[in-house]
Amino acid sequence: MDKNISFNLKVWRQRGPKEKGAFETYQMKDIPGDTSFLEMLDILNEQLVNEGKEPIVFDHDCREGICGMCSLYVNGHPHGPATGATTCQLYMRRFKDGDTITVEPWRSAAFPVIRDLMVDRTAFDKIQQAGGFVSINTGGIPDANAIPIGKDIAEEAMDAAACIGCGACVAACKNGSAMLFVSAKVSQFALLPQGKVEAARRAKAMVAKMDELGFGNCTNTRACEAECPKCVSISNIARLNREFIKAKLAD
Repeated sequence: MDKNISFNLKVWRQRGPKEKGAFETYQMKDIPGDTSFLEMLDILNEQLVNEGKEPIVFDHDCREGICGMCSLYVNGHPHGPATGATTCQLYMRRFKDGDTITVEPWRSAAFPVIRDLMVDRTAFDKIQQAGGFVSINTGGIPDANAIPIGKDIAEEAMDAAACIGCGACVAACKNGSAMLFVSAKVSQFALLPQGKVEAARRAKAMVAKMDELGFGNCTNTRACEAECPKCVSISNIARLNREFIKAKLAD
């Protein structure tokens, strides 16, 4: 059975995008080790509400490692110290009794703070919208999902599609680059026959939108790959570059 732990929690508090923020420290006592990180924040918020104080604002939805909304920077790591996991999959057993745990929002010009630990990640939505639709003339036979695709290619496409768009790659990158995210979204279609029709337009449009929204350049530090909760490979960045160059040469 996991032991209870007590610790200091340093949390970034900021009332709005244009307000000046600062850390506030809270004493957390006897938190069970099998409590998830977000459940621990729920416990803290209950205490704050009972004391008549403003609860901490943070993003969450599925709490199953799928939605990518729990965009917290914990002790210097996007989503926390656990490898291949989102913040909602991080449990308090990872920490020691008496620790000081520091929690911040994503730090990127493209992800402005809305309040406290919540950031505006609509820039990712705009990049995906720029990618557009996928079309293919399937005819009557064979069915669209019966198109033969090699196992290696299908698995590589699925690995790229595992990206949940959380923004950890941007938060980890010293340049605030979105290349891993964009390359994953381009790769999942570029590898499959269904995505070939709009492949050139998609690569150009998504890269252009990424640049327009103020994301930084990739300098291959691989911090994005190291911190990605879905372990998306930077080999996708090489594929994005190839797709983009091919599209430009075709022009």
